[in-house]
Amino acid sequence: MRTRHALAATVVTSAVAALALTGCTTASQDLGQTPGASEDSTSAAVDLDAIQKDDAVAALVPDAVAEDGTLTLGSNLQYAPVEFLDADGTTPVGIDIDIATALARTMGLELKVENAGFDSIIPAIGSKYEAGMSAFSVTPERLETVNMVSYFTAGSQYAVAKGNPEGVSPDDLCGVSVGVQTGTIQQDELAELSKTCTDEGKDAVDVLPYDSQSDVTTNLAGGKLQAMYADSPIIAYAVEQTGGSVEALGEITDAAPYGVVVAKDDEELAKAVQAGLQKLMDDGVLAQVADTWGSGAAVLDTAELNPAG
Repeated sequence: MRTRHALAATVVTSAVAALALTGCTTASQDLGQTPGASEDSTSAAVDLDAIQKDDAVAALVPDAVAEDGTLTLGSNLQYAPVEFLDADGTTPVGIDIDIATALARTMGLELKVENAGFDSIIPAIGSKYEAGMSAFSVTPERLETVNMVSYFTAGSQYAVAKGNPEGVSPDDLCGVSVGVQTGTIQQDELAELSKTCTDEGKDAVDVLPYDSQSDVTTNLAGGKLQAMYADSPIIAYAVEQTGGSVEALGEITDAAPYGVVVAKDDEELAKAVQAGLQKLMDDGVLAQVADTWGSGAAVLDTAELNPAG
């Protein structure tokens, strides 16, 4: 997830507060859908509050973090179901938030989530935030400036209105209006694709960026867009949240891992995060947590520190 627009509110949650989960996005509300990924999507398949500190993992946590007792996490809460705000607009919820909660408890810490514009998170890692989780895809460019620990995988996918009334093909988007969240990899890809179209003498892709993914989904379902382009979990969630008003188009492409972001000069914390994620993977907890959001199969088996992008 890669939005630029910073929200006015700063949201703080503890590991306990993160248990009070309900699924809702602006898009689901605007479209009149019942909040929640499904009736049981956020039920406590895993009791996050019951996760205990792992002594071996906790021993790796830097003294300054351990003494404070809190893992401060930067996240942009506009990308359901990966990270977003609950129906009250106060509590962070989602795949990343649940995983971060489980990770913090394994490290013997409480979780504090601060809501921020996506582009502002990585520059503030190591100063304002100790870590960042916001559907950050692992890329060579990011690895030049921060440490990243992989935990999840996702690709890109298109969606269109139900029945694809405009006859959109992912193989030919020249002249097609495509909504995308600002600052995403998908926006960059669409810009390159649009240039290819114009170089070939065709109409450019009409790329329409929005600060919030929920706005993209709402405008697609409302007929203001011909297609949208986002991470695959977001597309699957949008299909469910709109009650089938939109549908996935084409295959998932360019699958790549998400990574927890830690400061480049804080290898000690990066290794603690890696050990904590690996413990949760080995115990099957991470897959169970993600499965409550329908994405258990996307959890990786190995938490790699700075995997090849």
